[in-house]
Amino acid sequence: MAGGWTRDGAVSEQIEASLADELARMRARRGPAGESFTHCAECEEPIDEARRAALPGVKLCRDCAAERDARARPRAGINRRGSKDSQLK
Repeated sequence: MAGGWTRDGAVSEQIEASLADELARMRARRGPAGESFTHCAECEEPIDEARRAALPGVKLCRDCAAERDARARPRAGINRRGSKDSQLK
């Protein structure tokens, strides 16, 4: 594919890099894995058996997890391609 001022394959590499970044981000959001904690890592309260069974590898109690999720901010996407306007600034 002709890319104008880019070298051959650069566009494909950018697409592959974007896909790899997104897959890594999705894997990180998949959640905990491994052995669950019996007590919360933040407040040290016991974690319910039902929660540990439902979420293998859970490390936070329900209250601490809800508080952490409330603090989470959505991440903005990356425009790897860029527009002519952004290149002029």
